[in-house]
Amino acid sequence: QENPYLFTYRNSNYSSSLETSNTKVISQRIYGTNIPCFDRDPSDTVPVSVHNLKPADIRVIAALGDSLTAGNGAASKPHDVADVLTQYRGVSWSVGGNENISTVTTLANILREFNPSLIGYSIGTGRETTDNAALNQAVAGNHAEHVPAQVRRLVDRMKNDTRINMQTDWKLITLLIGGNDLCDFCENPVHYSPENYTFNLQKALDMLHREVPRAFVNLVTILSITSLRELHKSANSCPKLLMRILCPCVLNPDDNSDEFKKLVYFNRRYQERTRQLVESGRYDTTDDFTVVMQPFLTNVNIPKTQEGLPDSSYFAPDCFHFSQKSHSQAARALWNNMLEPVGQKTDNQQIEDEILLKCPNAAEPFLRTYKNSNYTYPNQTSNYGSQLLCEDRSPSSPPATSVHSLKPADVKIIAALGDSLTAGTGIASDNLLDLDTEYRGLSWSIGGDASLEDVTTLPNIFQEFNVTIVGYSTGTGSENDSNAFLNQAVPGAQAEHLPAQARNLVRLMKTDPRIDFSADWKLITVHIGGNDLCNCCKDPDHYSAVNFISRIRETLDILHEQASAVPKALVSLVEVMDLLPLRQLFMDTQVQCPTYMADYLCSCVLTGEENSPNLTMVREVTRDYQLGIRRLVESGRYDTHENFTVIIQPFLQNPKIPLGQDGHPDVSYFSPDCFHPSQKGHSQLAKALWNAVLQPVDQKADSFDFVADIVLACPTQNNPFLATYKNSNYTHLPVEPTNEPIENWGSDLSCSEQAPSSPVPTSVHELQPADIKVIGALGDSLTVSSAAFPP
Repeated sequence: QENPYLFTYRNSNYSSSLETSNTKVISQRIYGTNIPCFDRDPSDTVPVSVHNLKPADIRVIAALGDSLTAGNGAASKPHDVADVLTQYRGVSWSVGGNENISTVTTLANILREFNPSLIGYSIGTGRETTDNAALNQAVAGNHAEHVPAQVRRLVDRMKNDTRINMQTDWKLITLLIGGNDLCDFCENPVHYSPENYTFNLQKALDMLHREVPRAFVNLVTILSITSLRELHKSANSCPKLLMRILCPCVLNPDDNSDEFKKLVYFNRRYQERTRQLVESGRYDTTDDFTVVMQPFLTNVNIPKTQEGLPDSSYFAPDCFHFSQKSHSQAARALWNNMLEPVGQKTDNQQIEDEILLKCPNAAEPFLRTYKNSNYTYPNQTSNYGSQLLCEDRSPSSPPATSVHSLKPADVKIIAALGDSLTAGTGIASDNLLDLDTEYRGLSWSIGGDASLEDVTTLPNIFQEFNVTIVGYSTGTGSENDSNAFLNQAVPGAQAEHLPAQARNLVRLMKTDPRIDFSADWKLITVHIGGNDLCNCCKDPDHYSAVNFISRIRETLDILHEQASAVPKALVSLVEVMDLLPLRQLFMDTQVQCPTYMADYLCSCVLTGEENSPNLTMVREVTRDYQLGIRRLVESGRYDTHENFTVIIQPFLQNPKIPLGQDGHPDVSYFSPDCFHPSQKGHSQLAKALWNAVLQPVDQKADSFDFVADIVLACPTQNNPFLATYKNSNYTHLPVEPTNEPIENWGSDLSCSEQAPSSPVPTSVHELQPADIKVIGALGDSLTVSSAAFPP
């Protein structure tokens, strides 16, 4: 059993004691590998399931990717930088087929030891269009967006190859892409965003899933590319200037700079989103196809010499691409990853370590998939944490005395007023029956469940600066429950209910022993208006902009009162959200939203035809609400003291509904009613709010994209404070610009006595204003108000 074969030099692991003088032979042999596996037989019958696939069952091998898979510079001589343009496809880690395993270690050569009839591997040198490239369709310089075109060429080559039976031959396809995306991401972060990167991977994998039966796809996680910076900082012969031009976004940023931190973030998000794509189960719908993430490069470090210096022998002369030494190690690591159970795969393979090949055995004879690993994909909605890369998290020293010099760590109290959005209605609901639950601990502006690592909310971000912050809500319940704390938002609340919330908030802050009311700095987030807009078409007078602004003013006045009611406070007033884009969720017939609830949820917005009078009214009222709030705050009414201010956060002015890859609205950002945001949506709102709080007043975002990959901003040396009008050097615009027509004709009524007479007067000469019950008018066009509202 242990030695079933007639002994030969090779299966005896025999090495001649005679040393050859041929240095070329020596250099080749160091890249060979011994395969210690005895069971190299295929399955008794060709398997019908990808989960029962033995190495020897693989008949076709292929690869997609960039210059790493094309083999650029893999066999170049030291210092010959120009030769890095040569594509040594025959020694490429995942698909090269030069010579055999005794001299060249590649995944293809390993598999050839199990199935000598393997086809598809590349040999020699050349571009992807050459015959010897075979099914190595990687293209040097390609980005993720180019992979679908590679798939098209690969599928066409396989279909046109008479040796390949597309229906019955098992195929192994390896894909690694992303290095060039990271090299260029800083020049166009939107184009090379993690979303676009993953979308392009998905397009490519979807094509394979659709057109290639009997396929096992290795999706190799992009390596931690920042480690290459170390090689280019050392005193060596690396062409540093050239590579800084070719890969500026990786090699040019200074250590610990914002640009470097963004690179680290993008790199990790590429890796994380790759994992999420695979673990979505999207490619496990049939028994003859799967995609398995192979993560061995995820946490790779730069290989070091015994002296602890970067070892350039593992790299091509450009100190960027792999030399054959690294290609050999990558091949061994990939093979081992393929045999490791999903959930237990090596994700920190170090290139300089000795890598011994693993073998299939009687108990575990198959290439590992989620199914034969007994692995259950984790719930994708379970974690909506974020990473905060800010280094300076210190409070002011001495303590801040002005609201215009307030650092994040100075905030000790956090609070919120509003409606169901802030109360957390339906955030974690998975069915319509749970929509009455208020998940206050997950609320975007005030929730404090778990920590930022798992739950992204404004308080959890602030806790990264000040762990003693208080006021946030946890768990579920109403505003009256103790765990709601300073989250006094009430589902269904309208602007007219906001003053009562403000009074309750002040009372709670004054009476809670954890709060030093006079000394502690407070951040209060206020957001209201959705329910007003949802009902404005039913009673235009009651929900007029004049009344709305009056109620907002009353609320802010309660908090302000010449800065004595709530001293040391920054009020973050989030602008009224434009709800009209939400109609897309209810108008698109391909989206599974409860359209029957449209009238109940928000009749004035979600029902009716486009350009109907009601929608026109909503559009105008939304604009008037937003404009009125801006004029109120920019009047300077709340900038009378150094310890209080109100700042508008305008990012909800222009929300963009998230779309899936199919072009239809992505309902994963919403609760089951398709109206309230889900935790995924709240996480995005929290990130946008945090960034808005830091953005200078005249540079604040006035739009919000649910699907954007929002990187949490950090205070900087030039802008260390929460942004206010004063520290932004922003001058309030005139409340009523002389070059524009006046649009708000409301007035302040300061009369304190508004009660009627008691008893009802019997003389017209004793009539008070409140005694009037009926009003009418007669007259001409002046009273008719002809042309009062010109087009």
